[in-house]
Amino acid sequence: MTSDVRHRAHRRRPLPSIVRIGTAGWANPSDQRGHRQPGVSHLEHYSSRFNGVEINSSFYRQHERRTYERWAAATGRDFRFSVKIPRSISHDRALRGCKREIESFLATVSGLGAKLAVLLLQLPPRAEWDSAISAKFFRLLRERTDVAVVCEPRHPSWAGAEVERLFQDFRIVLASADPARLPRGRELPAGIRYHRLHGSPRVYWSSYTAEYLRALADRITAECANLSEVWCIFDNTAAGAAWSNAEVLSARLRGS
Repeated sequence: MTSDVRHRAHRRRPLPSIVRIGTAGWANPSDQRGHRQPGVSHLEHYSSRFNGVEINSSFYRQHERRTYERWAAATGRDFRFSVKIPRSISHDRALRGCKREIESFLATVSGLGAKLAVLLLQLPPRAEWDSAISAKFFRLLRERTDVAVVCEPRHPSWAGAEVERLFQDFRIVLASADPARLPRGRELPAGIRYHRLHGSPRVYWSSYTAEYLRALADRITAECANLSEVWCIFDNTAAGAAWSNAEVLSARLRGS
């Protein structure tokens, strides 16, 4: 059974065309075991439920191009990937002198082809804003890719007007994260919003309440009027809450 056939077999009322809901990683929680058909991989089952995913494993290790090609082939035509930039770039080198690492990463992740939609740069909490280092890094990145770039800085020094000007110049999206370390994210001129929800009050563990998800659905619906694409990734995966939160939000946005 091909991936597209599996995808159609589980087709539901679609989300608004510009909205992508998913989780950080595609590991199926234990309560999905009975729903996954024999011979169907975790990614294939996941992609029958959601239309986007954030690859976090790329942060810890480099995958081969053929691995990304296999992942792309396992998903339906409309599925898209967000890929986290390696920590060797964001943390170890702190955005300095990483031309070789950037080129190697982009060469492998290009295996996703047209299904590569976002590159996610999450910075460590200790990383303070430095205009020269940041400008050199984003210029280097932009010279090599036109893929949307989302940045999640976690030091308060990234909240100034100079940062916004730089992000505007290089078309960088400021992530709208929860819990928020900075003021809520803004969209690019092209109109992208990227919600990244880590769980609250206990980061990575807590499930979001029905009230929170209802308000989030209303917010995303309103954003659709002015944006070209809205992503919402649940990163509260430690106890499996991300999957159920993403399904509830998807159902609300479908009007079901």
